[in-house]
Amino acid sequence: MSDDQFRAAMSRLASGVVLVTAFDPEDGPRGEDVGMTATAFMSVSLDPPLVMVSVRNDSRMDELLERQPLWAVSVLSESQRHIAGRFSMKGRISDRLLFEDIAYERGTTAGAPLVGGALAVLECRTENRVLAGDHTLVIGRVLGARTPSAEGGPLTYFRGRYRRLD
Repeated sequence: MSDDQFRAAMSRLASGVVLVTAFDPEDGPRGEDVGMTATAFMSVSLDPPLVMVSVRNDSRMDELLERQPLWAVSVLSESQRHIAGRFSMKGRISDRLLFEDIAYERGTTAGAPLVGGALAVLECRTENRVLAGDHTLVIGRVLGARTPSAEGGPLTYFRGRYRRLD
């Protein structure tokens, strides 16, 4: 099986789109917020409340979550496609500039950005990291969860594109 065959098969699985964020206190004199779009995110357990996100090995987010146990997730709405695209670009600009014109609040538990208008936000602490091929599965205990917005449907990813549910 080729990489393209595997990608084509997996592109048929629709998934929700989230923005994973964390605060890097070691980046610069005031620290920096870091964000990453993810489609490999899921609930793992209700008791205790656990979620899992898959991050590419040696990515900025992987390196940060290896030393920073606190992070957050914003479940993006269908109107937030621009945010998903912005934080998934290859060779992108600095995270500081990516957050510049996005409405967000800082989570009180994890200290990470929570995107305004998201359908749900979760603040997490890493419980476990599992190496899985070219990715690491980061399992986090949910320390807090809110559903601040009921507007619109979820942003989904299907066949290589962001889509709305119809």
